[in-house]
Amino acid sequence: MSERTLNNASLGQLSQEVIVPSYDRSQLRAGIVHLGIGAFHRAHQAWYTEQVQEDGSDWGIVAASLRSPTVRDQLAPQNYLYSVVEKSNDGEKVRVIGSVQDVYVAPESPRALLDALSREEIRIVSLTITEKGYCHHPSSGELNLRHPDIQHDLANPQAPKSALGFIVYALRERMQKGLPGFTLLSCDNLPSNGKVLQRVLFQFADQLEPEFADWVRENTRCPCTMVDRIVPATTDADRDALEKLLGVRDNAAVMAEPFSQWVVEDNFLRGRPAWEKAGATFVDDVEVYELIKLRLLNGCHSLLAYSGYLAGFETIADVMQEPAFAALAERFLADEASAAVEAPADFDLAAYRGQLLERFANRALKHRTWQIAMDGSQKIPQRWLGTLRHQLHNGGSIELLCLALACWIRYVSAEDDAGKPIEVSDPLAQELKALCDANAGNPQKLAAAFLGFAPVFGEDLQKSEALQQALAAQLELLAKQGVLNTVRMQMEESLA
Repeated sequence: MSERTLNNASLGQLSQEVIVPSYDRSQLRAGIVHLGIGAFHRAHQAWYTEQVQEDGSDWGIVAASLRSPTVRDQLAPQNYLYSVVEKSNDGEKVRVIGSVQDVYVAPESPRALLDALSREEIRIVSLTITEKGYCHHPSSGELNLRHPDIQHDLANPQAPKSALGFIVYALRERMQKGLPGFTLLSCDNLPSNGKVLQRVLFQFADQLEPEFADWVRENTRCPCTMVDRIVPATTDADRDALEKLLGVRDNAAVMAEPFSQWVVEDNFLRGRPAWEKAGATFVDDVEVYELIKLRLLNGCHSLLAYSGYLAGFETIADVMQEPAFAALAERFLADEASAAVEAPADFDLAAYRGQLLERFANRALKHRTWQIAMDGSQKIPQRWLGTLRHQLHNGGSIELLCLALACWIRYVSAEDDAGKPIEVSDPLAQELKALCDANAGNPQKLAAAFLGFAPVFGEDLQKSEALQQALAAQLELLAKQGVLNTVRMQMEESLA
């Protein structure tokens, strides 16, 4: 393997098949600070920004990691260049991205990140911090004032830990300097993500001076967005294969499917890049697009992830190779998920479902079931419970939603179908495991205990006797015959 890395010097030596920046990177001006520079941001918002720059824009991105120096350490030796590799069953397409100019590591120097956020030229602060990064109660959307990071930030304004802490204290410094505020652009998978961000932002600001809280309300905008692209974790095998193509090593490369979608509420305080030139859609109301994506794509993705992982499948494409799981995905999308959305008149919901099934079956995209299963307590309120409430209210089917919940409960018990231990990655893992242990062997009590767990399920769902019975029935089936046999049994009609 080559010892050379992707950087400014090697950029001109890449294969002509690789798309590289054709603009002068030195002319970019940082107008965006992005919090949470993981793989998704690099394959989505930075990818859109890159294409706009090819058309004459000068919006540059400075980014920050709020936890680990890993991405900074990958990007810095490469002059912040990296590749997006679009992988499909038909082959690959590689594009080198130059829109990121710098990366801060917040724990190393919180002051440096606050200074960056406080610069006048910063007009947009975007976020991909995952659901748990909002430090809110998922069931209510309210700020969790007892969250350890929030308590720390309220006591340490010069060295915050949370995204909210950095944003609020940077805004306070901007107010003190007589500078304008900025637009906060959430790009996380939360319904009404801009409204969620605005709510926790205002609630945090309310803990400080009243005049400052009023200023924040006047000097920020929080548009809602819907983001969609499957971006699995990059493996060493991915990097090795890319090195053979590039002739240089790219330690910051990200893998992605060809499909990408970005729907944005056009509500910006001080301008924005012309992302529509790269395919983004600007609308007055994002909500209907959010619900379609969350309840169909994300809801089905999580269903396949938990059931498939428990049954021993490593990737979503592997899961889709099993006819029973493919039938499960098709039925979930067509029946329970589609019943809970009202698509715009010009939106072909049937075609969208077919597109999702094709995307899930993309064998070139090795999206691990374990990765998708992470942080379920933060995800399933958005992905399943809104659909579940809709179905209960309207007397619709809840069979597959209860199967999904039963698989998640089995997952957080920390044992798979073969009785092997599972590494559960979830901020509430200990509490959820305790519920499983306390009610082991009794599906009725287990169902009741989980539906009564307010941090995830709220206060209302435990009141539904029909839901409790349906969930208990699915838990009993899983305990007796395992996930794969349960899915096969319930999909018999579809497979006949």
